[in-house]
Amino acid sequence: MTIVEQGSGATPQAAPDLIKETTTHSFMKDVIEESRRQPVLVDFWAPWCGPCRQLTPVLEKLVRAAKGKVKLTKMNIDEHPAIPGQMGIQSIPAVIAFVGGQPADGFMGALPESQVAAFIEKLTKGVPAIGEPNIAEILKEAEAVLAEGDPAGAAQIYAEALAVDATNIPALAGLAKCYVTTDAIEQAKQTLAMVPESKRNDPAVKAVQAAIDLAEQAQSVGPVTELEKQVAANPLDHQARFDLATALNALGKRKEATDQLLEIVKRDRKWNEDGARKQLVQLFEAWGGTDESTIEGRKRLSTILFS
Repeated sequence: MTIVEQGSGATPQAAPDLIKETTTHSFMKDVIEESRRQPVLVDFWAPWCGPCRQLTPVLEKLVRAAKGKVKLTKMNIDEHPAIPGQMGIQSIPAVIAFVGGQPADGFMGALPESQVAAFIEKLTKGVPAIGEPNIAEILKEAEAVLAEGDPAGAAQIYAEALAVDATNIPALAGLAKCYVTTDAIEQAKQTLAMVPESKRNDPAVKAVQAAIDLAEQAQSVGPVTELEKQVAANPLDHQARFDLATALNALGKRKEATDQLLEIVKRDRKWNEDGARKQLVQLFEAWGGTDESTIEGRKRLSTILFS
């Protein structure tokens, strides 16, 4: 393989945890497997390459500054020509970024430090530094805890995420949802008020807002038993049936709430300016698009509307 030098110092000792030399034998472990945890830069170089001796210290400096968001692996192509040969490396220095076990980006030649820094910044966007909390993992844990029926525990975890990023929209929406779940409606509203106006159409934010609206509606209706008596006495009392659906939803009885609103749609689609259908849509938004009650409710509503 003929290698062309891209242009024309000893390289300082690298930190072993972030920067290392690799071989043909260890390439799979050092690069492919490691890149599944965070991006890995592979610096293809040779001792006789002047531009390589210029670029490598820049790479090492910037990789150290990234504090674990990216690692650097150097490969001497004279000693280990198989991998660069397979990858079609025809000139050095060549830097290839691996992400998720695959080549993702790269550049050729000894670029200025500012350009290399921009390359690394783009590559590591959203990747946590060593010791830095991983907000994505925190949010995932909070969602799981909330799904298990522990809103207080989930709220604490969402608060951890907000301690790292006070403007994180999923964390704000999640915390507000915890408050709604525990009937702390005012706290939910105060939390959601922290979301910028430009982010109010975020699906998670809209879902919590819908849940807050429904909870406030539920506070204004009577007890379920009284509403059930009213509906039984007069099946055409759509307002009582509507209020019953609201109360049932507040108790977590989603199917029963859906049944009551669908009954109104069947009997009088135009009642209260299509109010029953609109309320169903608000329920679906609050429950989430993937919720079984939403999926089944939408099917049943479609059957009524388009039959």
